[in-house]
Amino acid sequence: MLFLARMEVQFPAHLSAEEVTRLQGLEKEYSQALQRDGRFAGIWRVVGEYANYSLFDVASNDELHEILSGFPMYPYMKIKVTPLAKHPNSIK
Repeated sequence: MLFLARMEVQFPAHLSAEEVTRLQGLEKEYSQALQRDGRFAGIWRVVGEYANYSLFDVASNDELHEILSGFPMYPYMKIKVTPLAKHPNSIK
């Protein structure tokens, strides 16, 4: 199943710069592991925002929820998920 997720990060003002940097490092490790195993199929930055569009290829809604809630920055994310289906005009 393919899902497009828009993820926007909003850190609270009380987090220190060191904590933000630590979370960013953990986030990078987690997301790259998911990319290597194929479940995180793509990621694109939203220009001018601390946000991204990500493509996930997973077996179920529950698997996607588990992945999203596993992101180290999940408590600070606003996430919108869109399920995707093959378009009849697609040649791929």
